[in-house]
Amino acid sequence: MLIRMPAPTEHLELPHPRRLIWQSAWSMAESVGLPFGTYVAVTDVVSPDAGLLAGTAVVWLLIALRKIVTGSVTSLLMISALVLTVQTAVAVSTGFLWMFELQFPLGNLAMCVMFARTAPTPRPLVAQLAAEVVALKQPHPGLHRFFQGATWLWAGLFVALTLGLAVMMVTEPFKLFMLLSSLVTIGLTVVGAGICVLWFFAVIRRLGLRLHFTAG
Repeated sequence: MLIRMPAPTEHLELPHPRRLIWQSAWSMAESVGLPFGTYVAVTDVVSPDAGLLAGTAVVWLLIALRKIVTGSVTSLLMISALVLTVQTAVAVSTGFLWMFELQFPLGNLAMCVMFARTAPTPRPLVAQLAAEVVALKQPHPGLHRFFQGATWLWAGLFVALTLGLAVMMVTEPFKLFMLLSSLVTIGLTVVGAGICVLWFFAVIRRLGLRLHFTAG
């Protein structure tokens, strides 16, 4: 009698947790922390327009340095550059207050276009971010549909943000608009991230995959 052995469990490889935390923290610091920190510091000392210009200059400087040192630029850094460039171009093009507010919905619209453009391709943006931010190696072929769906999800969230901020821009006073735009953006980002995490674990469970951390 032949005994059928169970198929070996496939693994998704991730770096050691210490390295994973460091890599994720550095990716977020260079893409978000440094440009945003520069924006806040210069805005406090000079003006919001000067802060946007300084933050945009920092992110493009980081892109140039990365290109020289490593020969490549991460998707997260390019996203940061795109959004900051759009926001800066709109905000400093005129002195009107509504133009300053317009940078926020337009920035989210640019994000929507970037995610939607890559969603149906062999390299959806969420897959690229997973490889760059958490170093997800050798992704299973069955995960491709998840990455495409997650990329469409983020495109939809940025559409919702664009429409919501556009409505608030014309219905709310400036200070309330700034507060609400921050709260809504953070809220939808947390919701989107939570959905993607739960969705990801449901998919790898269905595919019979296990996460494996490398040594060191």
